[in-house]
Amino acid sequence: MSQDNLIDFGAERAKRIHDLNDKRLDDMRQAFEHAMPLTPARKKKGKSKPKKR
Repeated sequence: MSQDNLIDFGAERAKRIHDLNDKRLDDMRQAFEHAMPLTPARKKKGKSKPKKR
């Protein structure tokens, strides 16, 4: 038997859990973007000083 075929079940499980958490996070982000879409920041015109005559 060769030693190359060993599987680290702990590492594989961690990858799966990480992928599931990433998927859940992406779903939550999409829900928030749908509920509260991010609009580009509009520049507000500041009050200009009156011109001196």
